[in-house]
Amino acid sequence: MTVRCAGPESALVSSDATAAQTSADAPPETAGDAGGGESLRRVAVASFIGTAIEFYDFYIYGTAAALVLNQAFFPTLDPVNATLASFSTYAVAFAARPLGSVLFGHFGDRVGRKSVLVVSLLLMGLSTACVGLLPGYGSWGIWAPLLLIALRFLQGIGLGGEWGGAALLAVEHAPRTRRGLYAAFPQLGPSVGFFAATGVFWLLSSVLDDAAFGSWGWRVPFLLSFLLVGVGLFVRLKISETPVFAKVLDAQEASRAPAVEVLRRHPRELLLGAGGMIVAYGLFYTATTYCLSYATGPLGISRNTMLGLSLVACLFLAAGTWLAATRSDAAGRRRLILAGCGLAAVWGLVLFPLLETGTPALIALGIGGALFCMGVVYGPMGAYLPELFGARVRYSGASLAYNLGGVLGGAVAPLVATRLQSAYGSASVGWYVSAMAVVSLLCVLALPETRERDLAHGAGTRS
Repeated sequence: MTVRCAGPESALVSSDATAAQTSADAPPETAGDAGGGESLRRVAVASFIGTAIEFYDFYIYGTAAALVLNQAFFPTLDPVNATLASFSTYAVAFAARPLGSVLFGHFGDRVGRKSVLVVSLLLMGLSTACVGLLPGYGSWGIWAPLLLIALRFLQGIGLGGEWGGAALLAVEHAPRTRRGLYAAFPQLGPSVGFFAATGVFWLLSSVLDDAAFGSWGWRVPFLLSFLLVGVGLFVRLKISETPVFAKVLDAQEASRAPAVEVLRRHPRELLLGAGGMIVAYGLFYTATTYCLSYATGPLGISRNTMLGLSLVACLFLAAGTWLAATRSDAAGRRRLILAGCGLAAVWGLVLFPLLETGTPALIALGIGGALFCMGVVYGPMGAYLPELFGARVRYSGASLAYNLGGVLGGAVAPLVATRLQSAYGSASVGWYVSAMAVVSLLCVLALPETRERDLAHGAGTRS
């Protein structure tokens, strides 16, 4: 299955001639040569397809957690606690993602980006597909939710190694003046993965009654992962190692313990980079997973309506991501990320009043606006986080920062939002979103601009 958000392909084609000329004119250490003649377009497509598939796998779980997993695996709990239990299994993967960053980052910084990306895709895809085969609580009792947690943990390990490798695949092949453009492609993966995941659930919800959807229909999106893993492997096995890391290997400069080196030499970049990611994760999982659960529960909006509106909102996410990522080559990564944080701080106060109108157009505006703000922050991060770290530890550093931000912003957001809404009403959830935006804004303010950095050398080196 291929799902496509409009925009990137035509822009990539139009930019190839410029990118190729820039790469040819730039010194070897400041521009990727696409692995010795490899098409930059192929690299962009490979990084895009891989992240789209992996995030599809991740997001179908979030959608299922909001709609059906509480009934399938926690039927003995009351509705609020069943929802919290379902979201808790959702949070398990976020806790596992930093571990995946350390594991895959270690080998990615010692062996290479390409081989690690293949393994992460297999782990993520197969553990996702197995969720679709898992019997519910009625058949296996307590073993069903325990195995669900184990599979969700493996999902998190796989995704923890995915993003950093995909971003580096694009950024380390790209010319210096086009790193934001090529990093936009792995950053579009979440938009397309979310669109595909929501679209499959929307289609199944449209053609199946509640009984069929609850008994077996929700499993279909998970089982499709078997097919998607095959597609991803076919594409990724055709890509060569990045030229920047190939030089590290040739010079025998690979770090022996990259995660330790990141913690020892780059703690500031790691923690502030993670803080900068908090709002992107918090916005996404509040505006999608939590809002889907809240709207189809307390607000009484139909499941099909909310899934359709989520599809519309995905277009806002893709637009914000593409606009900010490509613009960051000229305007700078930091400036656009700060603008996104500021917009998010305001939109957090608007989101729930729009949602609670019950009007589909205003609901789409509320969720779409939140995802647009998220895209403005998220788009430049594909180049920004890798540029904060030197080539020896770039996989580990960028992945850890990205996924620690996920723990703080994504794992706890649906849980905190559920508790806040229950105790203080929906307005408190909006204030929580705005607070996350302010935290991220302060973290990014403490970091430098990076678009002029030379990726072949240490952090802070200008080309």
